Amino acid sequence: MTKVVVVGQGYVGLPVAVRAAEVGFDVVGLDLDEGRIKRLAAGESFVEDISDERLAGVLAGGYTPSSDPADAAGFDVAVISVPTPLTDGIPDLSYIESAAMSLAEHIGPGATVILESTTYPGTTEELVQPLLEARGLRVGEDVFLGYSPERIDPGNPTFSLENTPKIVSGVTPACLERVQGFFDRLVERTVPVSSPKEAELAKLLENTFRHVNIALVNELAMFAHDLGVDAWEAIDAASTKPFGYMKFTPGPGVGGHCLPIDPSYLSWRVRRSLGHTFRFVELANDVNEHMPDYVVTRVAAALNQRKRAVNGSRILLLGLAYKKNTGDPREAPSKGIVRRLGALGAEVRAVDPHIDLVHAPEGAAMVDLTAEELRAADLVVLVVDHDAFDLDLVTGEAVAVLDCRNVLTGDNVEVL
Repeated sequence: MTKVVVVGQGYVGLPVAVRAAEVGFDVVGLDLDEGRIKRLAAGESFVEDISDERLAGVLAGGYTPSSDPADAAGFDVAVISVPTPLTDGIPDLSYIESAAMSLAEHIGPGATVILESTTYPGTTEELVQPLLEARGLRVGEDVFLGYSPERIDPGNPTFSLENTPKIVSGVTPACLERVQGFFDRLVERTVPVSSPKEAELAKLLENTFRHVNIALVNELAMFAHDLGVDAWEAIDAASTKPFGYMKFTPGPGVGGHCLPIDPSYLSWRVRRSLGHTFRFVELANDVNEHMPDYVVTRVAAALNQRKRAVNGSRILLLGLAYKKNTGDPREAPSKGIVRRLGALGAEVRAVDPHIDLVHAPEGAAMVDLTAEELRAADLVVLVVDHDAFDLDLVTGEAVAVLDCRNVLTGDNVEVL
């Protein structure tokens, strides 16, 4: 049986590992977080897209979670799905490097390594390939290497790993054949491109497109408010055009890995390799990074209208995750909002049924959504519009609401 190793068992790696086990591969899910591995071994999934029942099904046969890199020995296919954060504004590829070095210790003739982590063009061939070839095996002849960017959208009820087209690439044609052959077993459609660089750029393009357009409507919303114009109504009206327009909506900021981080990888690569500034990305970063500041400014203005200061006020935040109906806290704008409100002396309380207490931002007391909590708050701020929230309860009990998602109506509601 073909042995597959998936390095990284987070929001990207776990769905790949589970799906690979479901189609018949012998899968080892590697992650250095022993707490995470223990939860997975106990049948407890922390990823909304993978139910406990689905996890239990592969644990019964085909999937083994592990924190021991030695369990990668003898792999036929390895998928690297590790984080690629920014450290002091610079791409941090240390997790990719560590994963590639660990796999190199166990790689044998005929094995295939696939990088999925989002990164700048050139990473697969410039970083991963030399690490694999350091043991004397040549990529394209003895072993095979490619890049296939992840397109996981946590909490998306329509598009999953299986039915989202998967871009695939290889360092050589033989590498591409191996990479595409593997993912053809996992997904409905693969999209081959000529080299890893094009695949790496395609992923950054997808996320930069969203980042720039979200920044556009965020800045539009701020100016429209000052001009006394309803930006949300204008956006809805524009979206009726059946061509030449795609709807994006404002919000309290961007989160997850894709938008706050990925476009900066492209900007950094352009600056370092070409000496130019990717101006669209820099502008989008500036707008989106400051949206939590703008939310706090609007909080202060809303309280001021009722002759209250932020200092000493009780603020109830609804939603801490970075997106609707998920418990993913990565780079969530709520963290900045909590921090800024706390610095101004507010008493911050928060509700999010999807977030584990260990991921709650420091400075926010986690509470349940009750009529008592709503009435006790000087201001309620809807940050994320989870379906689990009783919106009628919010508008019926809250004294005043700042709605960052334009889902509430009422005399006590002000929209971002």
